Amino acid sequence: MKVRQGKREDSRAFLGLVDALAAYEKLGPPTRAGKARLVRDIFDRKIVRLLVAEDGKKLLGYALYFFTYSSFLAKPTLYLEDLFVLESERGLGAGKSLFRECVRLAKKNGCGRMEWAVLTWNSPAIRFYEGMKAKRLSDWYVYRLDERAIDAISRA
Repeated sequence: MKVRQGKREDSRAFLGLVDALAAYEKLGPPTRAGKARLVRDIFDRKIVRLLVAEDGKKLLGYALYFFTYSSFLAKPTLYLEDLFVLESERGLGAGKSLFRECVRLAKKNGCGRMEWAVLTWNSPAIRFYEGMKAKRLSDWYVYRLDERAIDAISRA
């Protein structure tokens, strides 16, 4: 099993993993246009980055990440948007390898921290992250404006 940067030729298999993550999280998968934007934003616009875990024959999982910035630390933050391994491939070290590569990239890029969100019902992920010494924040709430709210506010 090997972790590497994703390549454009991984797009079809990667998008299959995104669909599998959506099913696992009981969410609708990205639309065809959404998938096209995702591939464009990774490989053309380079605003999000992709790591993949492979066994030589197929992709087992992926990590999707980007950098934000902490004004108080005055350092970048690696934000881990997705870390996903196919259910049939879990327990073989792919998730741990992807996570450790993200940590290595955070260190290499001078990050003051690494952050991500976990669904409250996803106890396997919570155990995994806490086993990697991550600390759950209790003094922050996550807020979101969806596209409809963004449109409404921008018109006001």
